Amino acid sequence: MIPLNSIIFFNATIVRPEFFFISGFSGIPHTKYFYMFLCFVYTLSVLGNTFVMFVIYADHCLHSPKYIAVFNLAVTDLCVSTALVPPLIDTFLFKSQLISYEACLTNMFFFFAFLTMQSFTLTVMSYDRCVAICFPLRYNEIVTNKSMLVITAVTWIIAGLANVIAVLFISRLSFCKSIAINSYFCDHGPTFRLACNDNTPSNVIGWSSPVLVFWLPLLFIIGTYISIARALFKIAAASERLKAMKTCTSHLILVGLFYLPVCVTYGAIGPTIHQNIRIINTSLATILPPMLNPIIYSLKTDEFTECIKKLYRRNKIHIPVWNK
Repeated sequence: MIPLNSIIFFNATIVRPEFFFISGFSGIPHTKYFYMFLCFVYTLSVLGNTFVMFVIYADHCLHSPKYIAVFNLAVTDLCVSTALVPPLIDTFLFKSQLISYEACLTNMFFFFAFLTMQSFTLTVMSYDRCVAICFPLRYNEIVTNKSMLVITAVTWIIAGLANVIAVLFISRLSFCKSIAINSYFCDHGPTFRLACNDNTPSNVIGWSSPVLVFWLPLLFIIGTYISIARALFKIAAASERLKAMKTCTSHLILVGLFYLPVCVTYGAIGPTIHQNIRIINTSLATILPPMLNPIIYSLKTDEFTECIKKLYRRNKIHIPVWNK
């Protein structure tokens, strides 16, 4: 028997379960090894992104608009991984597949808020690259530390408010039948489809959010790179053109790694995708980019590696002095 709580809201009874059941994979044996793999990737993500944040914070040469965006990407990567993997490990490796109603909605909010911020941050980084290449002489005038901090703050506010609204609509639904969520966390779509009352607002959010959060930012990024390509063709020196392309290649790889699986899962074939494919697709799309981002965008950037060497030499000099 399902334990239910009932509340009266605007003269309508809303039935809320005490717990949801996270079902996970369906009919696949030895899934614990996949979850252990995600745990390993998460560990690398935490180490890599923490290192990137430390280097940017410690070296004043990296206190620039570009690296404010990189720092923000590291923060969002760390947050979205943490919002997903530790609860997932607790759920499936420690056989705790029941999650309280309140914890479920909290998990839903933080995961999708941080996922939204990943998309917005990649968009902001494309804007930064576009201005740097298309308007190099005016870059320092257009993109300042202050303007980048303002843009970053605004994106955080938008991501938070949008997902608060989505969770509030979920809280107005009645769950008087099944409490089994066919996903590996409190996923928005599989959760609101369990409701036995009118879920139209959540359904609208379910199909409009991918458009606003993923497809429109992706179109903006494509537009910026069309502008970048046109600007690069006007650069006469091949060395300068190659240098500019090198700064964009890393960002393009990140864009492909993030948007391709996410847009497929939450956009093109969202509701029709099989549960197991959805779990594999979204988990890898959420966990792998945070692990690869520090390597692709930071550690392979000449400016960043030079700062690492400088910090290493500085610490190497300080250690003998301290020992004396």
